Amino acid sequence: MPGARHKILGHVLSGFCHKMNRCKPLHGDSMDTPLNRCLTTFDITLLGVGHMVGAGIYVLTGTVAKSMAGPSTALSFLLAGITSTLAALCYAEFGTRIPRAGSAYAYTYVSIGEFWAFIIGWNIVLEYMIGAASVARAWSGYLDSILHGAISNATVALTGELHETLLSRYPDILAFLICLAASLILAAGVKTSAYINNGLTILNLLVISLVIFLGFYYADISNWSEKNGGFMPFGFSGVLAGAATCFYAFVGFDSISASSEEAKDPSRSIPVATVLSMAVVAFGYILVAMALTLMVPYNTINPDAALPAALGAVHADWAKYAVAVGAVCGMTTTLLGSMFSLPRCLYAMSADGLLFGFFSDISNKAQIPVANLAISGLSSAFIALLFDLEKLVEFMSIGTLLAYTIVSAAVIILRYRPTPTTEDKGFVVPQLDSPCDREDSSATGTPATDGGSSSSEMFETLTVGRLRPQFAWLEPLVGGRAPGAAVTCSVYTFTIATAALCAHNHFLVEPAGLWVLLPDFVLIFIIISCLVIIWAHQQSPTRLPFRVPWVPLLPAASVMLNVELMINLNALTWARFAMWMTFGLLVYFLYGIHHSKLGEGVAGLLSSGGNNSDWGAVEKTSSRRIGRFGRSSKGDDRKPIICEDELSRREP
Repeated sequence: MPGARHKILGHVLSGFCHKMNRCKPLHGDSMDTPLNRCLTTFDITLLGVGHMVGAGIYVLTGTVAKSMAGPSTALSFLLAGITSTLAALCYAEFGTRIPRAGSAYAYTYVSIGEFWAFIIGWNIVLEYMIGAASVARAWSGYLDSILHGAISNATVALTGELHETLLSRYPDILAFLICLAASLILAAGVKTSAYINNGLTILNLLVISLVIFLGFYYADISNWSEKNGGFMPFGFSGVLAGAATCFYAFVGFDSISASSEEAKDPSRSIPVATVLSMAVVAFGYILVAMALTLMVPYNTINPDAALPAALGAVHADWAKYAVAVGAVCGMTTTLLGSMFSLPRCLYAMSADGLLFGFFSDISNKAQIPVANLAISGLSSAFIALLFDLEKLVEFMSIGTLLAYTIVSAAVIILRYRPTPTTEDKGFVVPQLDSPCDREDSSATGTPATDGGSSSSEMFETLTVGRLRPQFAWLEPLVGGRAPGAAVTCSVYTFTIATAALCAHNHFLVEPAGLWVLLPDFVLIFIIISCLVIIWAHQQSPTRLPFRVPWVPLLPAASVMLNVELMINLNALTWARFAMWMTFGLLVYFLYGIHHSKLGEGVAGLLSSGGNNSDWGAVEKTSSRRIGRFGRSSKGDDRKPIICEDELSRREP
């Protein structure tokens, strides 16, 4: 019986790996949803702007300028903005492909597989929960500074201090109540909360414009001179460290893709809103950083209330009241953005069966996941009550950067993967031979056809994920694989090599000779080789309202920048992240992998009540399962592990 045990074990492990790597199919009407599709492009744009312009511009700018980058904070925001923009373009393409709640989680589920989708979804939950809590604490701290510490002093006198490293100095009761208030606003319905968000965001943008004008009006260029430390007092390493922290200021753009399932026209609204909001926010952050460090020397900035103190230093005391109003509006919209996105991610994961079912319950009246919203609000409120703002921001950045890295990589993978047509669920891109194996083609693997542009499009469709004719010389290296498989392997290798290169240069304190640079040369060669292999393959010709330009270069640049920022985070942040991921993996392997809708053979992964052709539907199968590339596989779980012939041979 050892052979039988080996077969049983092999079958179990094979099925386990299949479950972790199964991808969500794109079937049915993608616009069908139980949520309320009522948001316009204007609403979604202001949702993104409001989510990004808040605590970052009023609190984070002063913190980075004071202790990390000085006047070069503007460069930190520029670098973080470029990194975020590259990731935002990838989100925009996915938003046109998959107009569903869940953001990066849904995109990863379709392109890479269930396990990585859960990892990303789990990190997005962390991002939004900590984002809401940190903004609530910033809101409370800002109001406390205006009142000269009256709130904190009264709280310490009432409750005493917390003497723990990760916890804050005192329990922030006001931040707790602010989170609950934001949850109540969102419970009124998505359109009502959108009206409130729009008004507060417009008012905030007016205040920021006033601050920029006053900053340049009272500018003193000597604040950037050598006698005050120069433009880069902490060097380029300070710029990078500041960029890793400033990245927090741009994380709100993924709330745009989180609203896909409530947008009237997601294929148009999501990319337009993404580009507009990123442009407005990046421009605003850079100008505010320049205005702040031109008004006062960086070493005199008050990190708790940077802009009011700077305006007071140039005798523009009247403007401090306008800044206070703008700060309250900005932090409120950022909090609303985080609290809006968090329940949508939990809803998407629950609807797919990876989290507990009650997270996907929708209120018939408000058409929002009310119970989900209540749990999210309470969780964020308790985090805001107990934990420190600075440590929360660092903790959030690592999960966000990981999500952006995987989404950028997923754009490349999906662009080179054959996709079945929506008209025929059974359609599969034909499995052609390698370019050199067909006599009736000129190194393409497809017979010659007539018909002009239509035949050209058909030719491109049939060769998606295969080597282009001019790169047939790569056939011995990457040939003999399923379409898109070589690209997927190259993306994985590229990401690992990039991480190794960034880590080597980050931890290399002082070069000891040319041999120290040898790993850099090897890793750079691997990175360039991977890009060449990806470039050599045929992309999908599928027309979308928005496609990331210059694939694979732009997504690859996004991966490199995100990895570089992750490497610059401190070791303690990585340790906390590992603890969070350990808890998440327990949830997945003990619950999610066994309750996934992809494993149930039922229609409607995101069910909207009775429509069996919903997006994400999985066909019922009795003796076959659908493989990752759409091909039927005979290795179904129902197939006997030990065949009858073998049993008969074992009988005496």
